[in-house]
Amino acid sequence: MKRRNAAGFMWMLMIFATGCEEKNAYVAPPPPQVTVSRPVHQRISEHLEFTGNTQAFNSVQLVARVEGYLDKVFFHDGDLVKKDQPLFLIQQDTYQARLKQAEAQVLQQRASLDHAQTELDRFGGLARQHAAAQTDVDNWKFERDNARAAVVAAEANRDLARLNLDYTKVVAPFDGRIDRRLKDPGNLVGAGEFTPLAQINQIDPIYVYFTISETDLLRVIKQTSVDPGEAQKMKIPAQLALSGDKGYPHMGYLDFTAISVTPTTGTLLLRAIYLNADGKILPGLFARVRVLVVNSEKMALLVPEESIGYDQLGSYLLIVDENNAVERRTVKLGVQASDKRVIEEGISDKDSVIVTGLLRAIPGNKVKPIQKPLAENKKNAAASSAPHETGKPAL
Repeated sequence: MKRRNAAGFMWMLMIFATGCEEKNAYVAPPPPQVTVSRPVHQRISEHLEFTGNTQAFNSVQLVARVEGYLDKVFFHDGDLVKKDQPLFLIQQDTYQARLKQAEAQVLQQRASLDHAQTELDRFGGLARQHAAAQTDVDNWKFERDNARAAVVAAEANRDLARLNLDYTKVVAPFDGRIDRRLKDPGNLVGAGEFTPLAQINQIDPIYVYFTISETDLLRVIKQTSVDPGEAQKMKIPAQLALSGDKGYPHMGYLDFTAISVTPTTGTLLLRAIYLNADGKILPGLFARVRVLVVNSEKMALLVPEESIGYDQLGSYLLIVDENNAVERRTVKLGVQASDKRVIEEGISDKDSVIVTGLLRAIPGNKVKPIQKPLAENKKNAAASSAPHETGKPAL
């Protein structure tokens, strides 16, 4: 009984001692950690970006220029072909016979000319000896001139017959890639109708067509004092990217500007040209084009593209002030330079811009900033804004 009382007393003491201890106090979590960097000053050049489509440098639809049965096809659909390579042969028998007939007519008319010339010489001599009438001389002169004209006409017919015979051989007008044939051997072609046989494209080099808006066009002309006609002659560097490309891997230049703005769209048609020796760029592809602006090189303030936020009020950056508090700063964006963006208004090079940990940074709250310089990415941005080897000042 005494043991039970002693155990109960000890239990009461433990409960009492626990109740006398201090209660747990709330401890605020440490401020979230973010990475900040100061904007960098860098010399950059403005670029204009466009969308367009690729188009073959040369494109021809081969047609039958003479009537006849298609005799032979000398290529496989989709082949790469060389200039003057035979592609189709139209039955030649008829045209070979017509050429022989025309050549015979030339010989016949030349014989008539020789005879008339001989008689004219003979009667001319007799007339000088008063042994023939002048009427005979005039008659043979007429015959000689008539035969001479007949020879010219016969030679023209012979040339036409030879030309028609040549047209029975359809050859490649340039190096390129030929599409599938549209007519099979045995079909009658060129029978008083337009008969396409196949299409051939030259895609090395290759064109990209795109348009510039009236607003950008007038701004660039005012800024650079270069009109579209001059820009066409300058071979302005233009970078090309296809769907899925990172950056702009294909280098070319501007080689054509239209002579007038399209009134319905308010745009001016432009064209750039690119080497395509491997044939990987096909006509009809969607393309992005990046063109450098003349005389636009300047010092600018840049921040990483991923540090820029957007909301209903516009673009902004999150800044860490001297008290380590987050501040939202509305900014005016400029052009893109590689993985950075020019900031024209809103910050200075003394501000600490949050570049990572943006989701943990709430305006008004404190954070733990870790400084990280942007200089390590400077080389990449400089490379993207530098002129290319095609080397001329750009639009």
